Amino acid sequence: MSSRKKYFFASDFHLGLSAKTVSEDRERKIIRWLTSIQSEAKSIFLVGDLFDFWFEYKTTVPKGYVRFLGKLAELKDAGIDIFIFTGNHDLWMRDYFPKELNIPVYHKPIIKEIEGKKFMIGHGDGLGPKDKGYKILKKVFTNPFCKWAFRQIHPDFGIRLANYFSKKSRYAQKPEEHKLKNLEDEWLYLYAREKAKNTDINYFVFGHRHLPLDIEIKKDCRYLNLGDWLDYFTYAVYDGKKMEIKIFENEHDSFPVYVHTLAGKS
Repeated sequence: MSSRKKYFFASDFHLGLSAKTVSEDRERKIIRWLTSIQSEAKSIFLVGDLFDFWFEYKTTVPKGYVRFLGKLAELKDAGIDIFIFTGNHDLWMRDYFPKELNIPVYHKPIIKEIEGKKFMIGHGDGLGPKDKGYKILKKVFTNPFCKWAFRQIHPDFGIRLANYFSKKSRYAQKPEEHKLKNLEDEWLYLYAREKAKNTDINYFVFGHRHLPLDIEIKKDCRYLNLGDWLDYFTYAVYDGKKMEIKIFENEHDSFPVYVHTLAGKS
């Protein structure tokens, strides 16, 4: 237990979606990553969109992901703290993870002190000055009546329908939406920059953007985006002194993270 001193952060696994890597291969890769950090992880933060779609009926959850869920149970039973956050693709999580795995689920960003530093952690969907269409849609999706109405649909049809629209929304996205243009277009960065004016937060840690980012806002204050496990296979690790984004199993590749400091970019 004394060797478990590091804190790990990852997001946007999108299990259930077959992209460049099919979902099962990606699931096995995620499990290899979780196994690789098991001996040194004190806490693991899984920051949203773990699944490409997730909806909890009263007695039913989506089929699959057995290896991933089993690994989470193993880590939790080994004494590792795990925190799960909902994203825009799995915002219908309810009590399955707390009841079955004793893992808390957060539906909004939280502020947490870790080794003397303050972290704001959340998926990031709906934050910042843009994403107005999604903000309206999220209110609809999280409306108690709408959730009740969807729950009345048989899971075989409901889950198939939800997966269809999830894929349609992804196909509608343009490739350039997952590229960095300039910082003034990065609405999660703008959100963090505005928040940093009136808070003493040291690290803003978000997902959702699907692009690994490490941007200095001011001295001792940074915004990090965790990237994804569709293209980048990136995660962040904090050892009590240093916070950095790393890539899993492709360390020989050119590092994909965009780093921007007050002195310039690298």
